[in-house]
Amino acid sequence: MTRGTVHLAVYDTYADWETGHTTAQLTQHGFTVRTVGPTTGPVTSMGGLTVRPDLALAGLRPEDSALLILPGAGLWDTGDELAPFARAARTFLDAGVPVAAICGATAGLAREGLLDGRAHTSAVSFYLAATGYGGGKAYVDADAVTDEEGLLITAGPTEPVAFAREIFALLGVFEGEKLDAWYRLFHDSDPSAYEVLQG
Repeated sequence: MTRGTVHLAVYDTYADWETGHTTAQLTQHGFTVRTVGPTTGPVTSMGGLTVRPDLALAGLRPEDSALLILPGAGLWDTGDELAPFARAARTFLDAGVPVAAICGATAGLAREGLLDGRAHTSAVSFYLAATGYGGGKAYVDADAVTDEEGLLITAGPTEPVAFAREIFALLGVFEGEKLDAWYRLFHDSDPSAYEVLQG
């Protein structure tokens, strides 16, 4: 029995390592992960992995999803090719369906105006400031941030574990001491966390 479908955006140059912790645990805990690309044609990650998306972006609907994940990619900083994914994020947020963005995807959301007035983070504040966005006052210097409404998760490129932690908390994959133990095990290599996680 599935707990719902999570959509993972994939596009050329996407940073495949940023969402590995997240998707592995989501599938192990009953969620179905479906990839969504610009089309259903194959895309190639920054790490050279080729993925054939399950779904084209034009067919993505918030009512079919528990979460949209947007990984970073070189393309977020080189033009408007990925802007349709930022517009899809707006549609999700307007429908009350959460979005999680990491690394360059945060800049895409900034350009779309989605970080204005919402607590958020990224690599560094001046990276987002360079987009010309109006959300600088809501920037939080933290590993990962969930906004006040519990609808938007953001993280910088060096924090895929903290990014996953926020997603697990939002979707109820882990809670309380198990959530903390998962984070300590994978972020800090704390061996004492393993026993808590298995308990």
